[in-house]
Amino acid sequence: MFSHIPSRLRLSAVAVAALGSAVALTVPVGAAQAAPTTIPEPTAASAAQAGSTASAASAASAARAAKAAVPAAWAAGTRAYLVITAPGDTTAVRTAVANNGGTVFASYDAIGVVVAHSTSTGFAPAMRAVSGVQQVGATRTSDVPADAYNPALPSNPSQSAAPSTEPVRSDMTQIKADQAWAISTGSPTVKVGILDTGVDDQHQDLAPNFNAADSVSCAYGKTDTRAGAWRDVDTHGTHVAGTVAAAKNGKGAIGVAPGVKISSVRIAEPGSTLFFAENTICGLVWAGDHGFKVTNNSYYTDPWQFNCPNNVDQAAILEGVGRAQKYAEGKGSLQVAAAGNANYDLANKTTDTSSPNDSTPVTRTITNDCLDIPAELPGVVTVAANGTNGSSKASFSNFGRDVIEVSAPGESVYSTVPGGKYSSLSGTSMASPHVAGVAALLASANPGATPADIRTKLGVQATDLACPSDSRCTGTTANNSFFGEGRVDALKAVGGTTPPPGAYFENLTDVAISDNATVESSLTVSGVTGNAPATLKVGVDIKHTYIGDLKVDLVAPDGTVYTLHNRTGSGTDNILQTYTVNASAEVANGVWKLRVNDNANQDTGKIDAWNLTF
Repeated sequence: MFSHIPSRLRLSAVAVAALGSAVALTVPVGAAQAAPTTIPEPTAASAAQAGSTASAASAASAARAAKAAVPAAWAAGTRAYLVITAPGDTTAVRTAVANNGGTVFASYDAIGVVVAHSTSTGFAPAMRAVSGVQQVGATRTSDVPADAYNPALPSNPSQSAAPSTEPVRSDMTQIKADQAWAISTGSPTVKVGILDTGVDDQHQDLAPNFNAADSVSCAYGKTDTRAGAWRDVDTHGTHVAGTVAAAKNGKGAIGVAPGVKISSVRIAEPGSTLFFAENTICGLVWAGDHGFKVTNNSYYTDPWQFNCPNNVDQAAILEGVGRAQKYAEGKGSLQVAAAGNANYDLANKTTDTSSPNDSTPVTRTITNDCLDIPAELPGVVTVAANGTNGSSKASFSNFGRDVIEVSAPGESVYSTVPGGKYSSLSGTSMASPHVAGVAALLASANPGATPADIRTKLGVQATDLACPSDSRCTGTTANNSFFGEGRVDALKAVGGTTPPPGAYFENLTDVAISDNATVESSLTVSGVTGNAPATLKVGVDIKHTYIGDLKVDLVAPDGTVYTLHNRTGSGTDNILQTYTVNASAEVANGVWKLRVNDNANQDTGKIDAWNLTF
């Protein structure tokens, strides 16, 4: 695993390799930046007002709370805590934070969660003894970074030239998004929140659909509404955003719902790109308050891969994040989340070897009471990843009977990355935004639908996928531990129907592509009556760096050549696309070939797979 891609992002090792050095990572600028525009409450004025009507002792306590609300300079040893109380007025609890050696960093009164900082090792035990405090838990096993007190704005990367083509890819055809677009691309009134590492809003494929007014940084657990605070501190969030709603504008990539609006809610912290509980809480509350119909959550809440209720700190994290999800759902927001990439059975948990990931992980015994959040919270749609053929489980994808709800493509997904660039990545991180996009199409077609309505339709409309010959897959074709209720269907989401499938032929044998060489892969077609159709589908999966080197042709049984790709795409990696060819003049039965000609030195690859659908 490359060090610059944290393992708890819902991105597999395959994705890291796919990213490689071709993508320029965004790096935060220096610390000399203006302070955030949003200040934690209570303000000094509100504390003074409270003091005017209270006793002298209460006034003194309120003054201490006000002072605590705006932390002074950062100090080594500062830790973050969730202080859980009854929803509503948290004034008394905020006062108690100040009285027990802490400062209030942020407060979410509607859900009864206060984010407190303290350097005192006795802070949490002292707060647990305070009347009205229900739970207190540390959210980290490491110090809060100094950047939390004066956050640097992420960089605004320079943009590459836009590609001249916009291919329809196999991941989109597998979920019938390409057919759905003929009916609807989604409504611009539907807002989708990308809770992630941030989004490059200047990217030519994202700018047309980007909603800056509802974008924010929630890094460190409070809102930073400065322009650009939402930008990507990695590449992950920009890739996810493109899968949801990259514009259908003739260049680069197309998202599942290219007509909806996307907002960036950056919950990852720069440097570590970790997603701590207070950040997640901030993001979910923001989603509820800003009318997001759907959010995508391709991460787990750090530093614990699984939060266990018998641990006092993790119990508070479960409660705080759970309240935030329930709040967002109550405001009309459906959360979609990635299941994870450890090939782990979430319905039969035994051990956790990767937590805490902000210090030194240890091996611990866990049970099913320990939850991967937000994916396993009630009301959240938990998404597994399909392999490149669309009907298998991706090797890395987590699974679990009655945990996985639906599946979507998650291998070699081509999408946007910062700086106007594109990359193919793999992971349940890539599967989840496909589902978020379909959910956005459902919300567009059914404006009055509740989160529960949309969640139900995602499953009911999904394409059933049978278990492979793998004893870990349990359940029925209609609902099993690998795919849940099946692969999501964008066409049904917009009210369309699927035409009867044609005969399908596939070759999965790898063929190496050498420099300055021509290679072929063959398919024998039989049992098809008459000629090929005018809409012959040719699915191509070629792994090759710098696809501008390649010419790709379909060769009919009589030798007629149909060019699919002719040295376009420049330095883009890999061709993963379904082409439509008018082959109505060709007899269907016979030997068809995929011919690939490499026209340059240095970059090589392979034909990974290809197929024909008649």
